[in-house]
Amino acid sequence: MADDLKRKLGLFSTTNIVVANMIGAGIFTTSGLLMAELNNPLLMLLLWIAGGVIALCGALSYGELGAAMPEAGGEYYFLSKLYHPVFGFLSGWVSFIVGFSAPIAASALGFSEYLCRALPAIPEWFEASGLLTQVSTRKFMSASVIIIFTYIHYHGLKTGSTVQNILTFLKVGLILLLLFAGFASGKGNIGNFNSEGWISTGFAGWKTAGLSLMWIMFAYSGWNASTYVGSEIVNPVKTLPRSLILGTGIVMILYLGLNTLFIYAVSPEEIKGVISVGGLAMGNLFGNYAGMLTSLLIAFALFSSLSAFIILGPRVYYSMAKDGLFFRSVARIHPKHNVPSNAILLQCLIAVILALSGTFDQVLTYMGFSLGLFPILAVLGTVKLRMNRMSVLKLKGYPFTQAIYVVTGVAILVLSFLERPVESSIALTTVIAGIPVFYLFRRKKS
Repeated sequence: MADDLKRKLGLFSTTNIVVANMIGAGIFTTSGLLMAELNNPLLMLLLWIAGGVIALCGALSYGELGAAMPEAGGEYYFLSKLYHPVFGFLSGWVSFIVGFSAPIAASALGFSEYLCRALPAIPEWFEASGLLTQVSTRKFMSASVIIIFTYIHYHGLKTGSTVQNILTFLKVGLILLLLFAGFASGKGNIGNFNSEGWISTGFAGWKTAGLSLMWIMFAYSGWNASTYVGSEIVNPVKTLPRSLILGTGIVMILYLGLNTLFIYAVSPEEIKGVISVGGLAMGNLFGNYAGMLTSLLIAFALFSSLSAFIILGPRVYYSMAKDGLFFRSVARIHPKHNVPSNAILLQCLIAVILALSGTFDQVLTYMGFSLGLFPILAVLGTVKLRMNRMSVLKLKGYPFTQAIYVVTGVAILVLSFLERPVESSIALTTVIAGIPVFYLFRRKKS
């Protein structure tokens, strides 16, 4: 219950929540895929800037929503109050199927790519022995790490949170180290920014740009993180919107710095399609051993995102089950470990299936399309908030910030659907499948 939660989180803590949630697998894994699609480093940087601006527009809108409705739940709460409970449920349903399980799978796939770059002998041995191909080895490693961290968090929050804190510190420290060492080396090539390549002209180019922005928005996902703990924030009218804007701004600067470093260190042709781009960049600047060490560090840094989602996700499913909007068995608390054990195991199963069944870019597209729908509705809710005179805080930029977010968000979804119809259709089917589920559980509840 929201009434049971105490307001203890200040600006520093809430900003950290935003930053920690945003910096994950996306920034370490997508740049090579983006370069393969865009074929131009400057265009890639422009799209990273565009993604940051879109995220900031969303943050400004969510700041107003969070100030007016400072309760736990984020989109689940906003959409239920502004529209209809079915929209809130569907956002929770997508969180269940995609919002947590898919990022776990993506982080695990990113981990396996970086580990295999650091220790190439592992996939080579599996292939030489006839046990698994190199691709299958990466999928096996991804599934294994999901199961291992599920086991850790299954055995209690205390152990899990300690591990999480260590990993988050490692991740932020690693980014700062990469930026300092990379630019200080002076061994990169400014000429890498002058690529003459370009995306296809006409509508084909727009589809490519739309898909690329969807992948970039995955890297920026988490800009709304502090709205999920709105009922625990001190002075939420001021603190919540400031945390969203400040956290998003910090991450935007870090992302631009890292991508500039990647281009500085690696030629456009060499970076194309490479998922473990951080290891490649450091290897080019400081030699093979540095590349191997960096890859190993990033591999373990990705544990931070994977671990965070494994902690958070089951708590959402548990809450839905307690509200009568999900299977009652998911609300079971383990008598010894005091965790939502069934919810943890269910999430593990879905994440493993996603990791084994798709490539990294397929998981990325499926996840990006699914998660792109409901923030658009929430941002539109800002307009409804103002029309109904419910706003307690009116941030600058209205209605332009809302228009930018909604128009670009819809355009990204449409263009991505046309570019990747299979993954996008599966994502849309996932959302639609939640409608009969909502009415089923609502009927049971009544």
